[in-house]
Amino acid sequence: ATKIVGKWHCGDQPEFLPTRHGFDSWYGLPYSNDMGISRGYAGPPLPLMRGEEVIEEQPDQTSLTERYMEEALQFIRTSREQRFFLYFAHMYVHTPIYAPQRFLEQSQNGKFGAAVEHIDHCMSVLLYELQKLDLDSRTLVIFTSDNGGLLRAGGSNAPLRGGKATTWEGGMRVPCIMRWPGRIAAGGVCGEMATAMDILPTLAHICNQEPPGDRIIDGKDISPLMFNASLPSPHDVFYYYYERELQAIRVQDWKLHLSSGELYNLREDVGETIDVAAKHPNVVQDIRQRANACRHDLGDSLQGVAGKNVRPCGQVTTPKPLTTYDPNHPYMIAMYD
Repeated sequence: ATKIVGKWHCGDQPEFLPTRHGFDSWYGLPYSNDMGISRGYAGPPLPLMRGEEVIEEQPDQTSLTERYMEEALQFIRTSREQRFFLYFAHMYVHTPIYAPQRFLEQSQNGKFGAAVEHIDHCMSVLLYELQKLDLDSRTLVIFTSDNGGLLRAGGSNAPLRGGKATTWEGGMRVPCIMRWPGRIAAGGVCGEMATAMDILPTLAHICNQEPPGDRIIDGKDISPLMFNASLPSPHDVFYYYYERELQAIRVQDWKLHLSSGELYNLREDVGETIDVAAKHPNVVQDIRQRANACRHDLGDSLQGVAGKNVRPCGQVTTPKPLTTYDPNHPYMIAMYD
């Protein structure tokens, strides 16, 4: 049984919804929670979806996370006798942030802190439920994020440099916590490089399945790192893209920002504060040579290279919005500020 609760943002037309891409059911938003009626965006009302049906327009975001929790718990309870996969994509800490009053009152960092604490609360509820249903030791829980924090919203990526929408470590490096009692040793820390792209081949391996063979899969099986944190990463190189721009490359501990030519040793200087390019010209040259191979594969708009293995994005010829604004509709939340 497979379910997604929360944000999707991989297309809102029927062909692109999660129910057409491996999920049995879905309850959540088709894109970011700031894309409803707001002072800065006069688009269609924000749709709350169940499956492929809009069940509410402009939902009250203060209560939406608790509704997500109810949906997630119900799925776990009804799926407990079979194998299940739950993908819970919180709307927090994307803006606008509407956290419940309880968390606002005890937060030491305003709305952002309240939202983070609400996520923590949800995690506690989910783990409690797994223990209650005697599923704890048989369930792998992965907690991670999609990008670094947005600095102007109250987040902090310290000691990393930069934030969301940059290719500094503060924009790209995220937490990842894995919990599997009896399988993953508690309290272990792995400092090796891995990426969210690794989740697909890793879970496939754990489930004795093979990833799709009709396309290039950039992720790698990192299950050995999960069970033995002292093993080396299966990645010897990582490419930092901003949209279609290849901006930086990491090879082991070295990271080169291609446009500026700045080189950092991330093992010694995770905050990217000391440029050592002048001291290591051979490293710079080696990494720049790797850039050409990547451009040939995935392209680079900065160099005008298309890339031979770039798949076209999905498109429909006659797109239709999921919702349209109706001035006579009694919206629960008329406008977000």
